[in-house]
Amino acid sequence: MSRILMLVGDYVEDYEVMVPFQALQAVGHEVTAVCPDKQAGDTVQTAIHDFGAEQTYTEKPGHRFRLNADFDSVEPGNFDALVIPGGRAPEYLRLDDRVLAITRAFFEADKPMAVLCHGAQILASAVSLEGRRVSAYPACAPDVRFAGGEYAEIGLEEAVTCGRLVTAPVWTAHPAWLKQFMAVL
Repeated sequence: MSRILMLVGDYVEDYEVMVPFQALQAVGHEVTAVCPDKQAGDTVQTAIHDFGAEQTYTEKPGHRFRLNADFDSVEPGNFDALVIPGGRAPEYLRLDDRVLAITRAFFEADKPMAVLCHGAQILASAVSLEGRRVSAYPACAPDVRFAGGEYAEIGLEEAVTCGRLVTAPVWTAHPAWLKQFMAVL
């Protein structure tokens, strides 16, 4: 099975980190979750995003998600795939050159990548998306387009695969997103 790296940070969306972390392990993959400037055993605060009648999602406190490796020990070449969940974490993680370098290494090596929701902000900050069809939370469409990608306007329960890159707009797409990601693994 695959060795999968997951990049997270404080206020990562709760479902978007917990569900893939556990589901990928349940089918036999080794998932390593890291956060810049944190060690194995440290936690990140998650946030639960929900969708109602408001013009944007609402945010409630989520769980504390425990990291299982040190960020500084990450060598992209030791992993087969990358997962980037959404939430607010990508907004500031994309400012970290180390996060961008890791993302770039997976992208340039054409390794499987699963990016969800606001995770597209990291992707768009790290690489050119020229010639790629990419979904994300709708508010991230300008980021995808600015990076040269085609923003995939799909339903909130759908995902899109473009080469070895699997993307989806939000956690409600988990069944399609995880199914497509496991197919490219």
